[in-house]
Amino acid sequence: MKRLYSWTVICILITIAALPASAQTLRLISGTYDSVRFEQIVLDIEKQTPYHFYYDHRATDSLRVSMSFQNSEVAAVLGEIFSGTDLHFAVDGHNNIFVTQGREIMAALPDDFFNQGGPQNRIQTGPAFDYTEYEKREKQKKLAESRLYSIGPKSTNMVGNGTIAGSVRDAASGEPVIGAAVYVENPMVGISTDQFGYYSLTLPKGRHELKIKSIGMKSTVRHIMVYGDGKLEIELEQDVTPLKEVVIESEKDVRVTGVAMGLEKLDIKTMKNMPLALGETDIMKVVLTLPGVQTVGEGTVGLNVRGGATNQNLILFNDAVVYNPSHLFGFFSTFNPDVLKNVELYKSGITADYGGRLSSVLDVSSREGNLKKISGSGGISPITGRLTLEGPIIKDKTSFLIGARTTYSDWILTKLDDPRLNDSKASFYDVNLNISHKFGEKDNLYLSGYMSRDKFKLDQDTSYSYSDRNASVKWKHIFNNRLFAVLTGGFSRYQYAVQSDANPVNAFNMNFEVRQLNGKLDFNYFLNSKHTISAGLSSVRYQLKPGNLQPEGPESLVMSDVLEHEQGQESAVYIGDNFEASPKLSLYAGIRYSYYQYLGPKTVYTYPAGAALDASVIQDTLHYDKGKNIASYHGAEPRFSARYSLTDKMSVKFSYNRMRQYIQMLSNTTAITPTDIWKLSDTYVKPQIGDQYSLGFYATLRKSTIDVSVEAYYKTMENSLDFKNGASLLLNHHIETDVVNAQGKAYGAEFMIKKAAGKLNGWISYTWSRTFLQAKSDNESETVNEGAWYPSSYDKPHAVNFVGNYKFSRRFNFSLNTTYSTGRPITLPLAKYELGGSTRLYYSDRNQYRIPDYFRIDVSINVEGNHKIKKLAHSSWTFAVYNLTGRRNAYSVFFRSENGQVNGYKLSVFGQPIPTITYNFKF
Repeated sequence: MKRLYSWTVICILITIAALPASAQTLRLISGTYDSVRFEQIVLDIEKQTPYHFYYDHRATDSLRVSMSFQNSEVAAVLGEIFSGTDLHFAVDGHNNIFVTQGREIMAALPDDFFNQGGPQNRIQTGPAFDYTEYEKREKQKKLAESRLYSIGPKSTNMVGNGTIAGSVRDAASGEPVIGAAVYVENPMVGISTDQFGYYSLTLPKGRHELKIKSIGMKSTVRHIMVYGDGKLEIELEQDVTPLKEVVIESEKDVRVTGVAMGLEKLDIKTMKNMPLALGETDIMKVVLTLPGVQTVGEGTVGLNVRGGATNQNLILFNDAVVYNPSHLFGFFSTFNPDVLKNVELYKSGITADYGGRLSSVLDVSSREGNLKKISGSGGISPITGRLTLEGPIIKDKTSFLIGARTTYSDWILTKLDDPRLNDSKASFYDVNLNISHKFGEKDNLYLSGYMSRDKFKLDQDTSYSYSDRNASVKWKHIFNNRLFAVLTGGFSRYQYAVQSDANPVNAFNMNFEVRQLNGKLDFNYFLNSKHTISAGLSSVRYQLKPGNLQPEGPESLVMSDVLEHEQGQESAVYIGDNFEASPKLSLYAGIRYSYYQYLGPKTVYTYPAGAALDASVIQDTLHYDKGKNIASYHGAEPRFSARYSLTDKMSVKFSYNRMRQYIQMLSNTTAITPTDIWKLSDTYVKPQIGDQYSLGFYATLRKSTIDVSVEAYYKTMENSLDFKNGASLLLNHHIETDVVNAQGKAYGAEFMIKKAAGKLNGWISYTWSRTFLQAKSDNESETVNEGAWYPSSYDKPHAVNFVGNYKFSRRFNFSLNTTYSTGRPITLPLAKYELGGSTRLYYSDRNQYRIPDYFRIDVSINVEGNHKIKKLAHSSWTFAVYNLTGRRNAYSVFFRSENGQVNGYKLSVFGQPIPTITYNFKF
């Protein structure tokens, strides 16, 4: 009996001892949640533990939880859920948990309450967790995603729609995020932020989950209750994760879902990974890897887009026109990569707010500057150095950004094969300055300025120099959630000069200048979820100085020669509407009407009716006073685009646009050079008119990680300028006698496969295209190739580009760029003949032959520093080799008469591998 009693007592004691451990075990919980209500967390905790919750459901209605935990204490889990909110919890001795809002309660008095003199002397310790800066940002993001935002004044009337508007900004710098997708899925309504990061969305009243996505940024959501019209400002974090492996997720591709066709948006981060010549990130070189975009030779910047000439591209930098987007004959681009924010290329489907050029629009925007703190970036390479500083003048209100680049070495010229270039010198600099100011919720002011200067001398003889100056000021005013306007004023001046003083007798200085003043007023009206209307008006004043030759020095015998200045005025009005006809069909329809005047003072020559324009038959001379209208042209420019979704992952698009161009470039070369002559349309030089029809198919594959696109186009061009045989373009007082108005046509197909996600990403593009001109007239001197169609100087039927990036880790990545294209057309001398006692050359038909095909491989390795958050400066190294195989690609083919024979030569710019190393830093 005694033994039974002892065993009973032992069992009871063991059971009692086990109770606390069992309770402790029950207080450890596990779970994974993705944006679930707090009530669901409560139910799961109550199932896994003996705890019971007491709280007001209204206090937690807007709380959403996204987290994962394993065998965690309930107190720790609740502490993390309530972190950053005004919610508190307390646990009593009977496993009851009380959740309160606004004030904290104690379920029991502390043991030393009376010994410490009351609650006023009790020391409250801080949180048990020491969160890093990254974790704090993550908690703020989760808090923003769990809140319920009320839009508009609260009301019981929930019938109808409400318009939500605001801006999407970078949480770290306060700068606007361009092209971010802001949408809800039920009903499917969405929009992309504009160049100011602004959006406006009309939704049915009620509760919605608003999703926000942008390339290079972390996606986020906002839970909103729409009562009426209201504001919602959104901040996005950059997609750089310092605590775990980086995973890039591709959002639903706007190339498939958007109505825009032929639009390419460039990611600055991707561009900085590409291996490029001389170690400098160059957006123009990246553009050349896109389908439908080509250039005529090595190291040039002039773009030929879908069969267009280099002067048929409208290049904008902060809404100011750029006439020569290059430094050092095209070895560097005008744009400093450290100041850039957004780059968009329109090849077709050009909206009605753009005009003035025939082929494409390259719209480049710079950043506004950091509104939060002072920061900077820069880089050093064997050729250039650059530095950019930015920060707040008034925090969260006024910011500045200033960037500068310059060259400090001419060693690259000594590596070129041409002996004339070994003793040459070259240099450039450019400076950017931006200031933005926020007056209030409705008014913003943006100031932008740019200046650059290039100077180089070839073979210690002729020197070339050119400079760019442009500035713009923009004022944005928001009238209400649906309507805002932007007033823009811009100024551009491009000057270039040629000087020679090697021989004092022939020393000269020749100057040219293009000046442009422009102003425009744009309105954007969000009518409803199906209609977004844009309208506006613009005016451009052109002032050209086509040539001024002066003797250089007292010994020079060069005669002064000054061409008359030219003036012109181009004005336009436009309206366009983005219309979502159904979830599958979206349309854009717009029309632009432009009016151009060629103005005096000017002297105009007249010629006999029906006769060929030639200086020998000038009939009369007419003089026009200042401001007098000499010639005028006008016409409508309709634009139309349509997108039809076959499925969520596939769509087809069609677009048509007509463009008019009133300023043209006259050149005997195929690339942009400092001696090109810009010419306004006048009595004889007609404005160019282009019509383009495009059809495309777009798809995303493998969970939206691979984009596939196929586009075909056909384009006609009227009044394309070409020059007569033996034409002289420099300092020509009657230029109309040496040029001809030709008709043009271009057609082709473009293929692109792009992988934007994962460790291996990049794209492959292939372009098949043809471009032909026809100069046919009753007068033989104005006819080329007997009136037959002939390839233009930039006709290159085949072009293939491969751009690949492989990320070994967060710090190391490898890039490969491969380029192939057909050689451009050329006119060759075929024979010699005697005429009048002199030897002459007989040439082939124009552009009958081609220079050799082009092929190049570039590689680079990027090495980043560690990713510590608290660090004085973040740095990286880029090791690159341009033209890895050392192929001697022909830039041009030229001929010399030597010892009675005509010998041909091939000029190669980069005939050997060019290794570079660049150090980049950011703080």
